[in-house]
Amino acid sequence: MLNERLVTDVLLAALSSGGDFAEIFAEDTFNTSIKMVDGAIEQGVSGRDYGLGIRIFLGFKSVYAYTNDTSRDNLMKVALEAAAALKGTTHIKSIVLARECFHKHHPIMLNPNYVKEKDKVDVMKQAHHAASNYHEQISQVIINYLDKDQKVFIANSEGLMIEDRRVRTRLAINSIATKGNEKQSGFNGPGAHMGFEFFDHIDVREYAEDASRSGVTMVNADYAPSGKYPVIIENEFGGVIFHEACGHGLEATAVAKGASVFAGKIGEKVASDLVTAVDDGTIPNAWGSQNIDDEGAKTQRNVLIENGILKGYMIDKLNARRMGMDPTGNGRRQSYKFAPTSRMTNTFICAGTSTREEIISNTEHALYAKKLGGGSVNPATGEFNFAVAEGYIVRNGKIEKPVRGATLIGRGSDVLQKIDMVGSNLATGQGMCGSLSGSIPADVGQPTIRVSELTVGGRKEAE
Repeated sequence: MLNERLVTDVLLAALSSGGDFAEIFAEDTFNTSIKMVDGAIEQGVSGRDYGLGIRIFLGFKSVYAYTNDTSRDNLMKVALEAAAALKGTTHIKSIVLARECFHKHHPIMLNPNYVKEKDKVDVMKQAHHAASNYHEQISQVIINYLDKDQKVFIANSEGLMIEDRRVRTRLAINSIATKGNEKQSGFNGPGAHMGFEFFDHIDVREYAEDASRSGVTMVNADYAPSGKYPVIIENEFGGVIFHEACGHGLEATAVAKGASVFAGKIGEKVASDLVTAVDDGTIPNAWGSQNIDDEGAKTQRNVLIENGILKGYMIDKLNARRMGMDPTGNGRRQSYKFAPTSRMTNTFICAGTSTREEIISNTEHALYAKKLGGGSVNPATGEFNFAVAEGYIVRNGKIEKPVRGATLIGRGSDVLQKIDMVGSNLATGQGMCGSLSGSIPADVGQPTIRVSELTVGGRKEAE
């Protein structure tokens, strides 16, 4: 993507004022997004994002600059201007770059760039037909198709020079059900680090019908009761509660500043003995996977919690310096316009030994949260509230009735300690995670779990 001589000169220019580390991140990305509303294409956008970022360290300090003009004169100018922001005494006279190779975990069979728009629209039509015809109460269906082909080049003053290509494809289905003046929506958004062949691996109609099923169920449901009682959280999108309430607290972005309830607790018990949690960026073709992170480090499987004991964090290069620890392949960014920081990839609670049916049958009274929606989290304390997108009351070991309007309120660290049953049915869901370095694809997941007690906000008195 870039000439080796130019890269070396730009890195040396970036170090000219005394920085002790310099890095170049270049990307060339093609994006496509198509929106369909009620069976008609409302919007179709294809675009290219091309540019380069230069990052410089001096001790624990960092400066970042970016540009979409990659001519030699401009890159040298940007590097020198960025270097001027850091004044040190380090003098690096030469850099020897060595191109690094790696095993590619994510084979791409059919690049979406070479797929006709008609074929993409046909997939959307399948989803729309299945969702809209599920039930007469479905009043609107919105389908979004997305694909991305990102080529990246990373080089730094330690001699690293590496390139990668990431291709992702996703379909988002939103079904809206109406009953009188009430509206409820159901959502599914399957995606993968794959090409267009992804749609040969999933049943689009099944995802579409499930989105509509969820919307119809909720629009006809009674309101949830409030109170403190057990909560069973389903797999797949249930994993968002660990991602948001605990995962962000295990990122070095928060830990290095002491702004996390998990800071300084490696080796301590932070969860139930039943809980083992992992972040794994190597899972073949998973939505949040990458061959290398956005600092050029190979992704890896990081055990965060093992049988309740805190084992490690997710660490980027700059925060590794601050913490005196090694990077873990979690340096990520949305694009060249963002400096990287520690971020999750595919983060999940590992499977246990109970079946979903055993968990339900062994529960006298609980809220069963089949799908979680949006919410808010304070990473420093782990305090959260999450909307339950699809919920049910469990009574005497059976699912009794659907309920809507429930909110889960608590603290991530407390939830981890109160998990008293873990299912064997691990599944993951796909989402976009926002933080300091922009919005990135991330998988969330878990098996079905039971939390012995959690505050549930609802619109009815406790039953």
